Amino acid sequence: MNVGSIEEMYLTGSAGEPMQRCAEVVAIAGRGLEGDRYLLGTGRFSPRDVCEVTLISAEGLEIMKRDFGVAVGEGQHRRNWVTRGIDLESLRDRRIAIGGDGVVVEYDRPRPPCGYLQRITEPGMTKAMGRGGAGIAVRVIKGGVVREGDALTILPGAEARPRRRLP
Repeated sequence: MNVGSIEEMYLTGSAGEPMQRCAEVVAIAGRGLEGDRYLLGTGRFSPRDVCEVTLISAEGLEIMKRDFGVAVGEGQHRRNWVTRGIDLESLRDRRIAIGGDGVVVEYDRPRPPCGYLQRITEPGMTKAMGRGGAGIAVRVIKGGVVREGDALTILPGAEARPRRRLP
C-alpha cells in the first residue's frame, strides 16, 4: 500500500553550496546518495554526524510558511527529499520501499534543525522548522535509482536496525 511519495529531491557536492534539484538520484546501500556532500565526505558535519539521506515533509514546509511566515523552497531546508502524504515520524523503526526499482531505506533518527540553517536563510528558521517538522534521516538498505514522484510504501514487519553509533 502506497502511503506517500517523493515530491522533490536535492543534492549538493559540498558544505555551504546551494542544493540542486534532481529529477533522479542513485541511492547507494550503506553510503547515501551519489554526488551528495555526505557520501563524498564534504558535508558541514562530516565525518562526525553524517546522514545518508534526509527527508522533510511538504506538509511541514507548508506549516512553516503558514504559521511562522518562513518559506524555504528550492532546497534551502538542506534536506535531500521532500515527501508528501506520509507522517515521517510514523516511520520510526520501519523500512520503506521507494518506487519500482527496489530501493529500500530504513529510519535512522530525527533530524532537528541547526543554527547553521538559520544563518544561511532567515531569522526564525530553526524555530519554524522545529515546529513544522524538521525531518528525519534514513539509511539506504538496498540501492538503486530514485525518481521524483516515486511512491513510498511502508514494508510490513520490516523493522529498522538500531542506530549506528560513531566511534
